[in-house]
Amino acid sequence: MPRRRGCRQRGVPDVGRRPYDQTVTDTADSARPPGPADEASPGSPRAKRAFTNVLINTLIANVTTSFLWFALTFWVYIETQSVLATGIIGGAYMLFVAFFAMLFGTIVDRHRKHRVMLISSVISAIAFLIAGLLYAWQPESALLDLGGPWFWLFSGVILFGGVIEQLRNIALSTTVTLLIEEDKRANANGLVGTVQGLAFLVTSVFSGLSIGFLGMGWTLVIAIVAMALTFVHLLFVRIPESAPVPDENATSALDFRGSVQAIRLAPGLFALIIFSTFNNLIGGVYMALMDPYGLTLFDAQTWGFALAFASTGFIIGGGLVAKFGLGRLPMRTMLLVVIAMGLLGAVFMLREWWPLYVVGMWLYMMLVPPVEAAEQTVIQKVVPFTRQGRVFGVAAAMEAAAAPVTAFLIAPIAEFLIIPYMDSSAGQRQWGWLLGEGEARGIALICLFAGLIMVVAAIAAFFTRSYRQLAELYAAAPEQAPDGGTDGADDPGVESSDADAEAAADADASRPADHRSFDAPAPVRGQPPEIPDRRR
Repeated sequence: MPRRRGCRQRGVPDVGRRPYDQTVTDTADSARPPGPADEASPGSPRAKRAFTNVLINTLIANVTTSFLWFALTFWVYIETQSVLATGIIGGAYMLFVAFFAMLFGTIVDRHRKHRVMLISSVISAIAFLIAGLLYAWQPESALLDLGGPWFWLFSGVILFGGVIEQLRNIALSTTVTLLIEEDKRANANGLVGTVQGLAFLVTSVFSGLSIGFLGMGWTLVIAIVAMALTFVHLLFVRIPESAPVPDENATSALDFRGSVQAIRLAPGLFALIIFSTFNNLIGGVYMALMDPYGLTLFDAQTWGFALAFASTGFIIGGGLVAKFGLGRLPMRTMLLVVIAMGLLGAVFMLREWWPLYVVGMWLYMMLVPPVEAAEQTVIQKVVPFTRQGRVFGVAAAMEAAAAPVTAFLIAPIAEFLIIPYMDSSAGQRQWGWLLGEGEARGIALICLFAGLIMVVAAIAAFFTRSYRQLAELYAAAPEQAPDGGTDGADDPGVESSDADAEAAADADASRPADHRSFDAPAPVRGQPPEIPDRRR
């Protein structure tokens, strides 16, 4: 943009329009020694070390909560043989996440990320400890009685301890913005996907082994000890972050209005969240039907190992994103990957052949981390850091609610309509040429159409105004500049305003003589900015 005439005079530095602290330097500006903010800026060794520690801590916490949640599901089904009970546990978990996610996002924005993670560890550990006391106090018969109160209390306490982990996950997404430089955030989000995939792999295998060999009691003990270890480890982790500035417009505990405002300020962002929610709706079809289809091909033990192998796709997909990133336009990468997911979902059940299903499922799971990393990368770029927690909370709430809704709807439709139709002679004549023969051709038909719908939706998204607006906004958005701050020497999560002030004063005193800071007055249109003489 051309500069207005009269806005610069010979020999007068161009102060610009900054109304706060303005720095005037000569060419020797690079000689200024780094201050505390530079040492803790995104991408610095200190910030990277903090991110690595947070990622390891989150891995342990995610494995622990998922381990106990899976174990609870296995234990209830083995002891009761009730599909209703396991379905209620799974659906209740997702609904809990949808209900609390927006509240969690507000908490993340209002508190330092380290403190939020400590709160998450403490609450989860207390919840698991209460569950352990209930298990020791009540007989197993009472805890497994679906008609009694102890089953619902015992299951609800464990699920609540697991849902609190979402508070940490939302904080982790904002910590990527805080600690990682902009051009590496997609790679960092890939590492987050790898951690989540590793947690899924570990829990899907070891939860069943723990219930089978140790029982529910010792499984609870393992979860309590592991969650306590995450708390102790966090005490030694220091996340460089300034105290969040209170939002005067956000007075309620659930700042839904502030979340909506942040989303509306980024044209096309709401469409991205809606698309991700729709993608999760389609994903709910596979969530509901993947296990029944797998159990028609394998016995329960073999299916567990097949699922564990397929879940390595999460790790590989996240690792590829961590290595190569998402390209210049993460939105475009996301839509292309969703098209590939739809095609895979449509074809990996066309024949009742286990290699086709297992390899297809492995490739499908490999594509999940790039989609999630793309959404996170876009939000981290276009949403101000001070409101990212609330936006991530809204996205998590909508997307978590989508999958169980579809699962609850598609299961009865499949059982009472589609599967009986495909078992009939009319269905076999109509679709036999495409789907072949087998016991689960009805499930294959549903997944075929679900995948095609996903492909059509992703292709259509390329031609929408929202896609163009968000792509332009992402390309033009300025780099996020969250304050690094300094951590306290005694408590890594406590503000240290006095220490920060002294460090800033020392840094200012160490500047060269030709590097002067002053408060610049507001510029007057058409006149050169006045520079106060501080040499008197």
